[in-house]
Amino acid sequence: MTREDSIGKKILIIRFSSIGDIVLTTPVIRCLKKQLTGSEIHYLTKKQFLPVLRNNPFIDKLWLYDHDFKSLIPQLKSQGFDFILDLHNNPRTGFVKSQLRRPSASFPKLNIEKWLMVNFKWNLLPDIHIVDRYFKTVRTLKVNNDGQGLDYFISPEDEVDLNALPEIFQQGFVAMVIGGKHVTKIFPPEKVAEVCIRLARPVILLGGREDFERGELVRNRAGKLVFNGCGKFSLNQSASLVRQADVVITNDTGLMHIAAAFHKPIVSLWGNTIPAFGMYPYLPEAFQKNSLMAEVSGLCCRPCSKLGYPECPRKHFRCMNNIDVEPILEFVRNFGN
Repeated sequence: MTREDSIGKKILIIRFSSIGDIVLTTPVIRCLKKQLTGSEIHYLTKKQFLPVLRNNPFIDKLWLYDHDFKSLIPQLKSQGFDFILDLHNNPRTGFVKSQLRRPSASFPKLNIEKWLMVNFKWNLLPDIHIVDRYFKTVRTLKVNNDGQGLDYFISPEDEVDLNALPEIFQQGFVAMVIGGKHVTKIFPPEKVAEVCIRLARPVILLGGREDFERGELVRNRAGKLVFNGCGKFSLNQSASLVRQADVVITNDTGLMHIAAAFHKPIVSLWGNTIPAFGMYPYLPEAFQKNSLMAEVSGLCCRPCSKLGYPECPRKHFRCMNNIDVEPILEFVRNFGN
């Protein structure tokens, strides 16, 4: 029996959310496809995250969950998967596996270790990135990490033509991602404006529509060298701008991982969460020196959550307000124009 026959060829990967977590699964997708000759890779995610994976050439078929398993499960059953790779491991993915009844492996979460760190500051977290933990899930398939980092693919129609932007942004710029799902993971607009003013170089602010007003606060304070792109670009258009930026300054959010997929110089900003949770920018060894993680170490209240809050539980928000901008400015000045 050959290696491929022994492990099966049709594989279903499951990761329902979110943008960053899905991007972090891309090395596994690539290595499965390239290392298992003749394999057929399927991927199940939420419909809203289609843009993240739509252009990935290592995926043979995307399955989209839209809050209805009634029609989806029979379609998945008909595929006769040889193996299911659960990289989410929650009750919903457990339900899918129970219905398909195929050999599977599930990503081991660190919920207990994270809970202990958040509530008692007992650090029992392993010193390993989540991507490398994902690869432990596929060790029964004898698939190895190729060390090439993350993937992100953009279609030509989503590429942003810099000539369509104001002239001062056409010859190089810093992309600053100011959005985020949780307020306690968002760099305050006053701090963003301070960085923009002191950099004195073109900066494009990126985020969703919900971040537009915050972007306007920054632009009004920092002046004409700031372009507020929040809500003006789709996810993949924002990814295009990240790819074309000289440097990316970003909150702990999906575009941070997309920036890592493009091997960009990255300043990541850490508030109530910590890099030790294992989801910092994942870069190939040759590019790891191009990453600065800006955080306030030694705060007794940090981390206060493994996710985030609508506001600082202690009302002072020192984890973000006290970040020293000098190392950020020095890092950015070392790259680009």
